[in-house]
Amino acid sequence: MASAPSSDDMFDQFLSQRGHDVETAAWEENYNKKQCPDCGGLHDDAATECSVCGWTPVN
Repeated sequence: MASAPSSDDMFDQFLSQRGHDVETAAWEENYNKKQCPDCGGLHDDAATECSVCGWTPVN
């Protein structure tokens, strides 16, 4: 018997079929530094939170 996908999986599939990005946001890299995906602020590798906008990656 196949199991039904969770409601989160169904919602992600619905969004991705309509062109939305459903991947978990993470730090981007730019010039050997971490770059905030929300505001573009650059930070050292040790950063755990954006000092510009306060964004933090979801673990």
